[in-house]
Amino acid sequence: MLTRLIGISGNVDVDKLAKDYDKLLAPEEAIHAGFQVVRDLIIFTSKRIIMIDVQGITGRKREYLSIPYGKITKFSIESSGHLDLEADLKIWVGSDLSPIEKKFNRKTNIYDVQRIMATFV
Repeated sequence: MLTRLIGISGNVDVDKLAKDYDKLLAPEEAIHAGFQVVRDLIIFTSKRIIMIDVQGITGRKREYLSIPYGKITKFSIESSGHLDLEADLKIWVGSDLSPIEKKFNRKTNIYDVQRIMATFV
């Protein structure tokens, strides 16, 4: 799977995400964090990561990619530096050699993202 998600993120209120995306959740599944990336979203739940790709001019069409934590083989974070204003998260799923990549802006504490990943993977 060659997936590269590019964009800058910002935190999204968990209560708003729960209200807007409760139809995607399984019983006993809870949202722990969410990040807006341009028009797209990445949601960390108690069971999986949900990546929402908003498509088209109107944004009505959406693709929902669900990645169970148990299928993630490894992940890495890279903190932002003085000249690099973005932090990175890379996720490898199954035997894929190419990671899924997310970029987070300085407003996002990448160590909080790492903590979520380490808790569930």
